[in-house]
Amino acid sequence: MRHFLDIHNIDAGDLRGILDQAKAMKDARAGRPRGAEDDARALAGRMVALLFEKPSTRTRVSFDVGTRQLGGRTLILSGSEIHLGHGETIADTARVLSRYVDLVMIRTFEEESLLELARHATVPVINGLTNRTHPCQVMADMMTFEEHRGPIAGKKVVWVGDGNNVCASFLHAAGQFGFEMVVTGPEDLHPEAEFVELARARGASVDLHSDPVKAVTGADLVVADTWVSMHDSPAIKESRRQQLEPYQVNAELMARAKPNALFMHCLPAHRGEEATDEVMDGPHSVIFDEAENRLHVQKALMRWCLDV
Repeated sequence: MRHFLDIHNIDAGDLRGILDQAKAMKDARAGRPRGAEDDARALAGRMVALLFEKPSTRTRVSFDVGTRQLGGRTLILSGSEIHLGHGETIADTARVLSRYVDLVMIRTFEEESLLELARHATVPVINGLTNRTHPCQVMADMMTFEEHRGPIAGKKVVWVGDGNNVCASFLHAAGQFGFEMVVTGPEDLHPEAEFVELARARGASVDLHSDPVKAVTGADLVVADTWVSMHDSPAIKESRRQQLEPYQVNAELMARAKPNALFMHCLPAHRGEEATDEVMDGPHSVIFDEAENRLHVQKALMRWCLDV
């Protein structure tokens, strides 16, 4: 049974193998129609359940398209359709789904929902996102950086803003891929100490700064994310914007990074808040390569989970 729940729980060699396979599949598809199935038909005859307690565009489309390209089929269920943990235990839902499908991807709020599903499922489970981590996105980010700049080991990665779930998975990745991680933002929005210590325990250098200019100086990669969630109240959204305004990634801040530094954002973006249009559409930006690489990485993840 191979679950993909968080980056730090997967062997570093397996992570490298997943990225290598994602690149190989991307290269093999160059110039082919987007609807064409991959020659390997790795998921032929397989059914993949995509569970969305939390809605998504990129996660839904990339997993659905990726499954189809590998010859499989998808069953997509929203939060209103599955009522996860309401009326039936998550454990029972996991047992039932395991009788119907070959793999489950879940995008949910609480990490415990993911973990309970995985504990009781008899098919592989993939973490499509929780409030604490977002490993699929960061695997795509690893692929994107290395496409443009080669191995990420030894590079300086700077996270700017709220130390959220994507930041947490970057810290997991720092320990597995061997890059330096710097997080800059208000002290009360720094990532959980658990994530920082996990990275340091794996030998990664991790620094936390409140000064974005000092943090970004000499960076190989600058990463930002939205300051607010769709589920935040108007008051919380306004408070977050005021608190994080000094951490906007604009041309002046980006100029502190190395001349060939990359800029990433997992999207969707609130343009003009966490980053300006000048940066998001500028020469450092690889945001749409990131979005595309979700497709290729997740195909490789599904193949790894099912060992096909």
